[in-house]
Amino acid sequence: MRFLIQLLTQLFFLIILMSTTSYTQERDRSKIQDKYKWNLTDIYSNDEAWAKAKDLFISDLSVIDKFKGTLSQSPQNLFNCLDKVSQLAKEFSRLSIYAGLSLDQDTRDSKYLAMSQEIGQIGSTFGSKAAFIEPEILSIENSKIESFLSQEKQLETYKHQIDDILRRKAHTGNAAEEKIIAEASLMSGAASNMYGIFSDADFPYESVTLSDGKTVKLDKSGFSLYRTVPVREDRKKVFETYMGKLYDFRRTFGTQLYEKIKSDIFYMKTRNYESALQSSLDANNIPVKVYHTLIDNVNANLDTFHKYLKLRKRMMGLDELHYYDLYAPLVAGVDLKYSIEESEKNITDALKPLGTKYVDVIKKAFSDRWIDFYPSDGKRAGAYSNGGVYDVHPYMLLNYNNKYDDMSTLAHELGHTMQSYLSNTSQPYPTSQYPIFTAEVASTFNEALLLDYMLRQIKDDNVKLSILGNYLEGIKGTLFRQTQFAEFELRIHEMAEKGESLTGDRLDDIYLEITKKYYGHDKGICIVDDNIKSEWSNILHFFYYSYYVYQYATSFTASSALSEKVLAGNNAATERYIKFLSAGGSDYPINLLQQAGVDMTTSEPFSLSMKKMNRVIDEMESILNKMQH
Repeated sequence: MRFLIQLLTQLFFLIILMSTTSYTQERDRSKIQDKYKWNLTDIYSNDEAWAKAKDLFISDLSVIDKFKGTLSQSPQNLFNCLDKVSQLAKEFSRLSIYAGLSLDQDTRDSKYLAMSQEIGQIGSTFGSKAAFIEPEILSIENSKIESFLSQEKQLETYKHQIDDILRRKAHTGNAAEEKIIAEASLMSGAASNMYGIFSDADFPYESVTLSDGKTVKLDKSGFSLYRTVPVREDRKKVFETYMGKLYDFRRTFGTQLYEKIKSDIFYMKTRNYESALQSSLDANNIPVKVYHTLIDNVNANLDTFHKYLKLRKRMMGLDELHYYDLYAPLVAGVDLKYSIEESEKNITDALKPLGTKYVDVIKKAFSDRWIDFYPSDGKRAGAYSNGGVYDVHPYMLLNYNNKYDDMSTLAHELGHTMQSYLSNTSQPYPTSQYPIFTAEVASTFNEALLLDYMLRQIKDDNVKLSILGNYLEGIKGTLFRQTQFAEFELRIHEMAEKGESLTGDRLDDIYLEITKKYYGHDKGICIVDDNIKSEWSNILHFFYYSYYVYQYATSFTASSALSEKVLAGNNAATERYIKFLSAGGSDYPINLLQQAGVDMTTSEPFSLSMKKMNRVIDEMESILNKMQH
């Protein structure tokens, strides 16, 4: 049952940003104050309650069997089946997320790893039992489906879901085939699972001694922090050490990624798609053209990206810009720090244009422990918001270290949280899960409002340069870098689909070639050292979500267009935006964004983003010229 499989896929829909680690932050989770840790007892009171709910869920699965072969008999049968499966999916989501969040607190904990593995197997059984539903619906004549919808008003809740099943008829198998595809999920997640445990818990991260004599561990969070240090030789050493260790394990990472891609090809072939790209995008009815147009637009505007890189080179006073210089502070001596409490105030003030009700929920996220803030030993790297527990509230994981980037990441994840909260409280469960394509709109929208607010508070030119530079860094990371990843992902899938092998060394070569093109290596814009070639193995999305990263870029362009209207005081635009956040998955993402006021099938959103980027670069150059005279 495809819609169920898509739902289960979204349960661990994680918005991952590489966060940073503090020099002095407490790493012992037991010593971190409870107010800075999420409260999982809102989901289940304890692990024993989870286990009882799991056993009850397993016993309830057999109910699905009684609907088999009956869906065409009456509209009540069809509704009762869809409604029961929806109820089960809601409970399964609750079970899965509790296990997953518990594991993310400490990925070394075998108890929660076992719970996650167990619920994964149960999910496969669930999908297998429900596999007959789509083929049975497809066997019903369209006229009879329409009659059912008119006779049973409660089916209206499932109308979009039914329409989507009918739309994908050519890519749906019979009941036996769908059952096999559902059961294949037990194997298809192996590469992702292995990558997660190896990368977060078992990878032999190295330590380096910096020029001040401090020895630091370069795990993922450590690398994200220490690549930003002001001493250039330290940055170079950090990159050489971290990337060198990734290179040492390129064969292992390469095998994991190749197995993930082969899983994508399996689903592509079994569902009769022309490519893995089409297979992935069709889940949300996204035209393949949107993906290719993004890559084409970015490649056509690399000169604008290079203009920013030249500005960075000027501001850093370098004769030659290297890849390891890209995360260093743009403005020397400006170290923006914000406590969690300061970030809360800045973010809530920045989001006031979205209304009191919106801001009140944001405050509740802080006060009611929806957020797990600080890094600790074994904790999952990065940041995400998970809104899959429909009857409770969203949960956010951060690795907060009191930097401006951390405040921006917090605003970003609160955007996801608000979209989940508004969708869950406005939509019935079957249409509450919003499509991934729209997810990054809410997050980058919040970042845009925070940037606008902070710039209005700051008068010091150096600090203003730093904040504006942070915005450009966001464009680099969200629009250009994610599109670079998208081009790499497309290239390696196309090779695998042609039957070509993908070893770690081959992946290194492809990644280095694309990265050099984007950063203007051959033009002398930014030198991409050869050790960068294994960076692909540090990009979690490749191993978890196929053809996901491009949506960061498309969503960024959409949110840029929408936020400009809201900041201009357009009340109608604000109302449309809140309605968009509350729409969940009640329509296809392209349609939802059109209703919000942006058409993603055109190049207009991208063009507006480029205009804003050039405007910011020009403003920074104007400030620099003024300061130098």
